[in-house]
Amino acid sequence: MAKTASDNRTAGDKRDKQRDSRVKYTVFSFLDYVLIFLAVCFVTTASIMVFLSNADADIPVETITLRARLTFINVFVMALFLTLIIRISRKIKIERPIKHILEATDRISAGDFSVRIPKRNGLRLGNEFDVIIENINSMAEELSGVETLRTDFISNVSHELKTPLAVIQNYATILQDPNLDDEKRIEYALSITQASRHLTSLITNILKLNKLENQQIFPQKTRFNLSEQLAECLLEFESIWEERQIELNAEIDDDVFVQSDPELLSLVWHNLFSNAFKFTLTGGTVTVSLSQSENGTTVRVADTGCGMSAETQKHIFEKFYQGDTSHATKGNGLGLALVKRVCDITGASISVESAEGKGSAFTVRI
Repeated sequence: MAKTASDNRTAGDKRDKQRDSRVKYTVFSFLDYVLIFLAVCFVTTASIMVFLSNADADIPVETITLRARLTFINVFVMALFLTLIIRISRKIKIERPIKHILEATDRISAGDFSVRIPKRNGLRLGNEFDVIIENINSMAEELSGVETLRTDFISNVSHELKTPLAVIQNYATILQDPNLDDEKRIEYALSITQASRHLTSLITNILKLNKLENQQIFPQKTRFNLSEQLAECLLEFESIWEERQIELNAEIDDDVFVQSDPELLSLVWHNLFSNAFKFTLTGGTVTVSLSQSENGTTVRVADTGCGMSAETQKHIFEKFYQGDTSHATKGNGLGLALVKRVCDITGASISVESAEGKGSAFTVRI
């Protein structure tokens, strides 16, 4: 009932506005006519007075009266005709685009970002309204993209948070069973620990990515030894490559110094190494190379994992994108988005070469 009353009030307000608009339109039309009529009268009278002052012969009063009446009728019709032309021109060139702009902005303010104002193709010469229309269409398109990203982000975050929380909740409930043996208790506690670590990693990456995208983190460039940083970061994954018998080829030049932010670049190496070991099968190979030349410093991380399709490579740096759903439980799709953002703000570049079944190679140039 309340909603119906509100809708009725809204419809009534809209009718009142339309009625007021029609009244204003009529008043302004009449004022336009009066002004044009007075202007034409002034011009016509002045012209007649100039003509009579230069006339050689006297003109009969009857003739003057008749011609004055005809002149008044002509002025009346001419003013009406000019008013009509001006109103039509104003309606086409001003009122119509303003109406479209107001309708579009009302829909955008209501959350409808799919609105687009039609361009006035019939007019060869554009004016300020065409610029405004183009800007509004661009703004609506950008807002539509942002809204889509926001919706996808919320959906993906909700999904990624729901999975580890469900695991923690289910195993925590099972652990409350007093008859559960020690072996199962340790197994379920380990599952809870892994799920909580995954949840912590997800939240940490979301916070880092949010700070990077909102430019709350600024690169603090210093000169440091990149060779040592890569070696130290690789050692963090030693247990993984030993456990899965992955062969590591480290082709790292000694004492390679760069001018950049060491803390931010460590995020890049950690994520690239993590992905390389994550998607490389047991007995595979991971190669890390570092070289320096006149053109800059190049770090290449290659693996013999599952690889990626051409379509996946187009979206690999997007948030939450996971091209291979079979590996969806191994990550949250934020690592490479984080890497790309770090490379952007530090002035580095990153590229990928990959083929399905043949592995992937990421190249970072500083």
